[in-house]
Amino acid sequence: MYALIDFAGKQFRIEEGGSIKVPYIGGKVGNKVIIDKILYLDDGKTITVGTPLVTGIKIDGEITSHGKGKKVVVFKFKRRKGYQKKNTHRQEYSILKVGKFGKVKKDPSEKVATKIAETKTAPKKETAAKKKPAAKKPVKKETLNKVSVQKTVATKATPAKPKETNE
Repeated sequence: MYALIDFAGKQFRIEEGGSIKVPYIGGKVGNKVIIDKILYLDDGKTITVGTPLVTGIKIDGEITSHGKGKKVVVFKFKRRKGYQKKNTHRQEYSILKVGKFGKVKKDPSEKVATKIAETKTAPKKETAAKKKPAAKKPVKKETLNKVSVQKTVATKATPAKPKETNE
């Protein structure tokens, strides 16, 4: 039994009882984490593919440790300019131990909320929905030509006077 999850903007393949290395989670060692963004689930008998997420399933996890990755050198330079900048960085991470895959219990209040939402989103009249956007007014060519002519006249330089020579 395994699943593909979306955690902290990255995708991971997890199995029950396994552990994964994820970007740093602000929490103490031993804290519980609930993973609810499941993209794909395979339990050996059935395969469930989310559209985009699988609903009704959650995965429990526990933070087992924190650490820092290998040092990465960040070197910036601009050729032929004499500019060089060297920096280093160590990315922090957390290790999660994956618990059991469980089903989410639906509250009776959620069923009522969905019924209310369905009644509020009833289709409206089509005449109001099919409103055409306002047409753009065409710009007169005469005004454009006058403006462009005035600019070209103003930008032309006056001819230079020839230099007088004393001979």
